[in-house]
Amino acid sequence: MGTVGVGVAVVWWILGQSHRLPWAGYVIAPALCMGGGFLGQAAVMLWGSKVGKLRLRDKILSPIPWRGDERVLDVGCGHGLMLLGAAKRLTSGRATGIDIWSQEDQKANSAEATMENARCEGVANRVELLKADAREIPFPADSFDVVLSSFAIHNLYEPAQRQQAIREMARVLRPGGRLALADIRHVAEYEQILRALGWPDIQAAGPYFLFVIPTRVLHARKP
Repeated sequence: MGTVGVGVAVVWWILGQSHRLPWAGYVIAPALCMGGGFLGQAAVMLWGSKVGKLRLRDKILSPIPWRGDERVLDVGCGHGLMLLGAAKRLTSGRATGIDIWSQEDQKANSAEATMENARCEGVANRVELLKADAREIPFPADSFDVVLSSFAIHNLYEPAQRQQAIREMARVLRPGGRLALADIRHVAEYEQILRALGWPDIQAAGPYFLFVIPTRVLHARKP
């Protein structure tokens, strides 16, 4: 759409110059504005996808004091952005990703695509995937050292369902374990749920604009 808009503006500018059409400017200006706007949006989205989201991932993962032997869970792992970033920080540890792999937000979203990304990143031997719902995480209590989730929980539209998902993440995290959440909505709500569970060590930051949509990040440690 950006290319079409700029192309229309150029064509009408040429026609206006060659045929002396004084009203050509009424076409050129809107077409140029439309084209420039779409190209600007495309540039922001491309930068966010190729560069910004990786910087945001590092900002989320870096505060966690990694040893390398952690057992990590990524809730709503999608194509594996956070999951693979965590796996790169492991040596003897293991990173598990769960998702229902909905096609609503990500094209060609599947466990196979995520595992292929893990192979490309050289961490497939440290990654396992499981189809599961965030509201019913199929692991015992105190199973993980680190629990992650990014851009996933807001897709649960009912507050009670979001509360259930946050409680499930808290349940499977061991005492002293770290929780890192990133989302575009409801982060203050997540913090309230954790505080109601008796978690005193919580830090919320943002919004960050590295990945197109303003994103807030929450770090917490289970007491």
